Amino acid sequence: MASQAIHKLKVIFSDSVIRNRILFILAAFAAFRVLAAVPIPGVNRVALEQFFNNNQFLGLLNIFSGGGLSSLSIVMLGVGPYITASIIMQLATVIFPKVKAMYTEEGEAGRTKFISLSRVITVPFAILQSVAFLSLLESQGIVIALTPFAFALNVFLVAAGSMLLMWIGELITEFGIGNGVSLIIFAGIVAGLPAGISQLLFTASAANIPAYLGFVFLALLVIFAVVMVSEAERSIPIHYARAMKGISGSPTYLPIRILQAGVMPIIFALSLLLLPQMVLTGLSAVGIAGAAGMLEAFTAFSANPFWHGAVYFGLVVMFTYFYTSITFEPHRVAENLQKSGAFIPGVRPGRETEHYIANVVTRVTLPGAVFLGLVAVIPFIIQGLTGITAILIGGTALLIVVNVVLDLIRKIDAQASLGEY
Repeated sequence: MASQAIHKLKVIFSDSVIRNRILFILAAFAAFRVLAAVPIPGVNRVALEQFFNNNQFLGLLNIFSGGGLSSLSIVMLGVGPYITASIIMQLATVIFPKVKAMYTEEGEAGRTKFISLSRVITVPFAILQSVAFLSLLESQGIVIALTPFAFALNVFLVAAGSMLLMWIGELITEFGIGNGVSLIIFAGIVAGLPAGISQLLFTASAANIPAYLGFVFLALLVIFAVVMVSEAERSIPIHYARAMKGISGSPTYLPIRILQAGVMPIIFALSLLLLPQMVLTGLSAVGIAGAAGMLEAFTAFSANPFWHGAVYFGLVVMFTYFYTSITFEPHRVAENLQKSGAFIPGVRPGRETEHYIANVVTRVTLPGAVFLGLVAVIPFIIQGLTGITAILIGGTALLIVVNVVLDLIRKIDAQASLGEY
């Protein structure tokens, strides 16, 4: 095993294509961290720190901003507006047949048009979220009272920062390895680890040490379980009708992973949970009638870990099935098998093969979706039993980091295997 890992590393670093892609990701991370350190004008640091420490909602939102929200940088919104726009476009593929045809049937040109529409929708979301947050921060005294021109300038800076971060994420997807949006969120979480660990060490008391050790053990257990389930797959045997006589080849399989969707269901579910509070917070800050009461009711719902966790679990399971149905198309797989002269033993090629693969994917996705949902709500259960809210943020960040690392390793390994051949 060790010799195989060393050989794989040699292949990765000797392959100029893979090496350049990894270097591009690191350069993009460096650019992102520089942007996250540039604050908007007029920030009251003391008021910001107090407000941030007392608001769990901002702690969760800070995950999507990659740490940019905690310093009120020009990328304080992070990739949140782009994720929201992506969710709307993905839902549109279910509601509108033309959008689904554009995404699935028009090939690369259709996908390019789909992504372009996502970018266009991102712009109004970035502007609305900028207005909402800046109004909230100004009402709390975190940002000094601004003139209309200065307020509009800050809105422009924050919205432009979000669009710039979206562009960097797309560049990572195109010229790097893996999903750029997920990697930006991952980079922000990892960048905040040193500060979080040091704060935990300085504030921890002797009485809390056993609890923190228990949390560390639970985190290691969750990491092990996520790795095992992410690597698990159901292999469907494949035979070829035009096999050469006299040559017995090794058996071929169609692998169906239990977690086809990876980390995206968690990101989508969290985005959908944060969106109502984000909108209501902005409407309340600008004085819309009735928004304050609705915000108070939603805040009370969010403060109940069991109800909030139940909705979170349902959203994770739903988005796991939803994202799997988009990324894995049984019709296309069955069509490709038929074109290559391959078939599943005991199943007729064509429509029956498509139905068989779809049924296998549905059955295999169920335990994966339930597992991902259970792991996602473990921090809510701990919060309900212990009252410690920091574990909620840490648990979500842990899930995202583990899934992104696994996906990145898998894709680098695929690139290395391709280079060997």
